[in-house]
Amino acid sequence: MKTTAELWTSYFPEFIKHKDAGVDFLMAASTLVRVPAGRQVFYPGSVCENYLLVLEGVVKVQLMGADSGREVLLYYVRSGDSCVLTTSCILSGDSYPAEGIVETDVLAFAMPSQAFYRCLELSGFFREFVFKNFSSRLSNILSRMESVVFETIDKRICKALLTSGDDLVAKTHHELAYELGTAREVVSRHLKNFEQLGWVSLNRGTINILDRDALIKARQ
Repeated sequence: MKTTAELWTSYFPEFIKHKDAGVDFLMAASTLVRVPAGRQVFYPGSVCENYLLVLEGVVKVQLMGADSGREVLLYYVRSGDSCVLTTSCILSGDSYPAEGIVETDVLAFAMPSQAFYRCLELSGFFREFVFKNFSSRLSNILSRMESVVFETIDKRICKALLTSGDDLVAKTHHELAYELGTAREVVSRHLKNFEQLGWVSLNRGTINILDRDALIKARQ
């Protein structure tokens, strides 16, 4: 097992490169945490007490429909990432508007909010790191929401199928619907149409792309 210093060097080398009084303080205040898959790390209405930097594993952040109970994926937090909602909530003092679920076992550095604020005051590097990451992730979310609101479901399904670059897409209709923020029945109906057109073949748990050019054209 790597030491804490080695983990910083491996996953966040920019912190080592730009060490100053603020970063030293933050790193000293950080705690290495392990969270098993399936654990809920935050939920609507919960208070944000720590800033997290993920070393290993994946956290999915999703909204729950109050009436329908349907889950809508917002984004994933992966190795080297921070969570945009965590950053927003810790800066504003607001509670979480969504939930975070650990998808695969997570190893992360957790920094108490007071250490986070102190490092923001002391370190120009850390301020730039936080706000660049926040801006980048927010832009991704807005792009996703733009796609959900303004693009047809056919186009969004085509984009999702082509993302992997592989002709065999190992996803269920439910998983695809979750990623696209729509109902499984909607995805199944459109995929069945794609199959009738000869673009894909549908099997249990997989979708085989037969006519990639047709999907590319429909995606545009």
